[in-house]
Amino acid sequence: MLSIFFPMWNEEQYIHKAVRAAQETCDRLVAENEIGDYEIIVVDDASTDRTGELADALAAADSRVRVVHHPVNRKLGGSIKSGFEAAKGDLVLYTDADLPFEMIELVRAVRVLRTYEADIVSAYRLDRTGEGPRRAVYSWVYNGLIHTMFGTRLRDINFAFKLCRREVLDRVHLASEGSFIDAELIIRAQRSGFQVVQIGVDYFPRTRGVSTLSSIGVIRTMLREMWALRGDLRSVTPDAR
Repeated sequence: MLSIFFPMWNEEQYIHKAVRAAQETCDRLVAENEIGDYEIIVVDDASTDRTGELADALAAADSRVRVVHHPVNRKLGGSIKSGFEAAKGDLVLYTDADLPFEMIELVRAVRVLRTYEADIVSAYRLDRTGEGPRRAVYSWVYNGLIHTMFGTRLRDINFAFKLCRREVLDRVHLASEGSFIDAELIIRAQRSGFQVVQIGVDYFPRTRGVSTLSSIGVIRTMLREMWALRGDLRSVTPDAR
């Protein structure tokens, strides 16, 4: 079974589009016998708009849609941890509600995971000009820091497209509550002996609402968590699986 989950905070403008895209792609994967069944999980991170209400309505209309409600806002890291904990699938995809890539790319990712016997497929943006020069520079510097500190070289480690096997989630235990969680997942997985492969996807920037991922507060928290967890992450080693 495949689980897809979306961390959402005030995403009433995107929730129907995101869930519909996931449903359509999962139905195709089922029809092509790539997966047996699927579930779609919305992690409502204490939204102050109608996101939670709309998510509950979607779940009432389709038994394969589930909702996790946070009573208090736990930011991206907390939402991703809730999604991984709630997911029941043998394969688990996490991505953003604003659909930064065409969901049909998931079909390719599932096939790559199987063909190359990988444990995680992590996507990167083929063309980042749509997000603006400032965020592109931030990302380039951040990816360089991750490589320097942990030896993990991925082209776009914070991009919200991580398809994981269940074995990874059973072994890797995440600590971050902020946006460092993407890097933490990959660092822990690779140092635990899991194989990560990358695929390039076309990138579609957000057209509604406001992204907070490049705000000073988010960046400060991300760097603080990276520094606080550096010793723990460097100590991770493979064990018998």
